[in-house]
Amino acid sequence: MSNDLSAFDKARTGLWTSLQKHLATVYEAEAAFAGAVAFTAGTFPFAASAATAEELDLYGQHRRALRDLFTDETTQLDTLTKAIRQKGYAEDEKKQLYLLLLGYMDIAATVFARLHTEVPTSLPSDEELAETTARFARVQKFARLNVKGLPGLL
Repeated sequence: MSNDLSAFDKARTGLWTSLQKHLATVYEAEAAFAGAVAFTAGTFPFAASAATAEELDLYGQHRRALRDLFTDETTQLDTLTKAIRQKGYAEDEKKQLYLLLLGYMDIAATVFARLHTEVPTSLPSDEELAETTARFARVQKFARLNVKGLPGLL
């Protein structure tokens, strides 16, 4: 049994370390995005005509980077939730891992929400962003259900 505990402790520590690194990356992307929307003075949606071509280009660049990070993070989180579910850990141990994921996801969700709120008045539809947002919400809901002890509902 001590080997199982040791394996779980290693998994929990590894997940914690990994999530801290991911969070640092998310915060970096958020800071860059915030810098790219500084010209709006906090007014959203903003009129593209109120920005210079350079400002719009910088905004587009950092928006794409944040969206791509959102997509990558969502894919990794989906994989992690499935991996936790399939591991032979006790249910309480799995809940601890899901709680770590949820803490990260709640913080990351506030950053990635900026993709929906800090936008110009006219923005072409972005199906990839819509799909990623829906997938992120499903992964988050799945993790919450597992923390509540309802893994059989999905």
